[in-house]
Amino acid sequence: MKKSTNLPGILLLLAQSVGRALPALAGLGLGMLLTACGERRELVIGMDATYPPFEFVNDEGRMDGVSVEIGRAIAERLGKPVEFRNLAFDGLLPALQSGRLDLIISSMTANEKRRQSIDFSEPYVATGLAVLTGLQSPVKAAADLRAQGRRIAVRIGTSGEQWCRQELPKAVLTSLDTDAACVMEVIRGTCDAWIYDQISVMNYHTRHAQQTRALLEPLQREQWAVGLAKGRPELLQSVNETLRQMRADGRFDQLAKRFLAKESAQMKQAGLPFVFEIEPGAQPR
Repeated sequence: MKKSTNLPGILLLLAQSVGRALPALAGLGLGMLLTACGERRELVIGMDATYPPFEFVNDEGRMDGVSVEIGRAIAERLGKPVEFRNLAFDGLLPALQSGRLDLIISSMTANEKRRQSIDFSEPYVATGLAVLTGLQSPVKAAADLRAQGRRIAVRIGTSGEQWCRQELPKAVLTSLDTDAACVMEVIRGTCDAWIYDQISVMNYHTRHAQQTRALLEPLQREQWAVGLAKGRPELLQSVNETLRQMRADGRFDQLAKRFLAKESAQMKQAGLPFVFEIEPGAQPR
């Protein structure tokens, strides 16, 4: 005779066990759960593809630019297929921390505030914060930014916004979510200046040369690096080895010629070091 089984009792115990486990699993976060269950097959990279020539959507509707090529090189080293996800810049950190992304490659400054929550690779770009103003703006030099009531446009979630909040307590900030909106505030004269990275300021000034002025001497020197979740040392090592190899074998020089030829010439003319001029093995500052 087969022994009888108390099926309802077993199911009740199982449900109670799962219920007790759920809060703990939620606390781990998706990133740790993925690690515990085994890494996914593809390398998932997030970027805000509104920033040519580093990350943008090309005429064929595909993600393109310097950041995309870096991501492909990392995936190749890892022997994984790669998936690029186009996200708003201020959504990249939450997506990485929740485990939806493996890496952020999105012209992101490796600063102390971000390093509190994520890790960064060695830098691959050296740049600085610059200023775009209208021709009629009272801002003629960096010192003019500190006047009482100065109207400053900033892009949400950027190091330019962070710098302004720390360094310009007397300013009135207008926080916007696109480059185009910031540029228009300057051209219309509704903002006295926009604080952003050198290459962007240089490019937008070139496009609107009759309406703007560029102050390229850096307010703050910065470095861009690849972002990844804390606690992934093997992935960090692979990313760093890829960046070093790309610099050693000339791939960064090739990317400069392909995507940044105009910017390289302009920076040389302005007496500024080119963005890829970084010592091998340099650490983010």
